[in-house]
Amino acid sequence: MAGEVVVDALPYIDQGYDEPGVREAALAMVEEETRRYRPTKNYLEHLPGLNLTAFETEIMRNEFERMQQRLPMDVLSMKRYELPPPPAGKMTDIAAWNECVENSMAQLEHQATRKEIQEINWQRKDMQMQAGEKLKKLESMWVGLVSKNYEIEQACVQLEKELAEDLESE
Repeated sequence: MAGEVVVDALPYIDQGYDEPGVREAALAMVEEETRRYRPTKNYLEHLPGLNLTAFETEIMRNEFERMQQRLPMDVLSMKRYELPPPPAGKMTDIAAWNECVENSMAQLEHQATRKEIQEINWQRKDMQMQAGEKLKKLESMWVGLVSKNYEIEQACVQLEKELAEDLESE
């Protein structure tokens, strides 16, 4: 089992995926599996044909077209993150100020949401780190118990051997 990488759900804890040969080993496993799997019939024939554009939106179609034409992507607009005051001619207009306040409140809400997401990710990482430490302790205990069992088995074998020798000498 030494040197093998077991995939589980602790991405902050697991290590070794970027080691040389791991990707190749995974691809070899997939290749071996596909060689063994030979479907006897088309198990999807009862389904309708695949519609690749069923969920495309107008924006997606435009973007696909832009990519096919190898045109550059539009520069990301940062306008939504600006907090401009009302225009010079509307400095005394309460509606214009209310619009500015609503814009700032929307931006604050977006920031709070991004903060919540970050906190959830930190909590997830912390939980995984704690689980990783617990797993390491349990694995260490397991190794110790297995070693102790092996030593006991060896001692039993030695005692049985000595007992057999004593019985033969009598």
